[in-house]
Amino acid sequence: MTDHGNLYFEDFAKGQVFVLGSAQVTETGIIDFGREFDPQAFHIDPVAALDSPMGGLVASGFHTLALSFRLFIDLGLLRACSVGGASLNDVRWLKAVRPDDLISGAVTVRDVRNIPLPGNRGLAQFSFEIINQAQERVLSYLATIVLKGRES
Repeated sequence: MTDHGNLYFEDFAKGQVFVLGSAQVTETGIIDFGREFDPQAFHIDPVAALDSPMGGLVASGFHTLALSFRLFIDLGLLRACSVGGASLNDVRWLKAVRPDDLISGAVTVRDVRNIPLPGNRGLAQFSFEIINQAQERVLSYLATIVLKGRES
């Protein structure tokens, strides 16, 4: 985990870019996630997936989204300041993620604003761009997170 220190709402600025680490997507991981959360044949059965519109086993989009958010959390940026998620918008699954793909990407601070309520808190909107090992975009989305300020 990269240590970005104890960041708070005030430390985030529009336009900041944070480079994510990477995650190897495995067949076992795809099947396990699919069985638990998205049991469609092209996520859980390699043989049946061959006859699906996907032409083979693919990760659930929610699996890819969860992996990408884990990479963001692993940066340590929200360790001291996260209050929780406010919204998830404009989710776009752009290309199937398959066994042995390596996903990575970047997160850009798209907006930051104070919350006009008691307490020192703000909203930060983060734009996620996730790519595979061939530099192809596989996922994009906006996540808005409530963050504590230093004087909370």
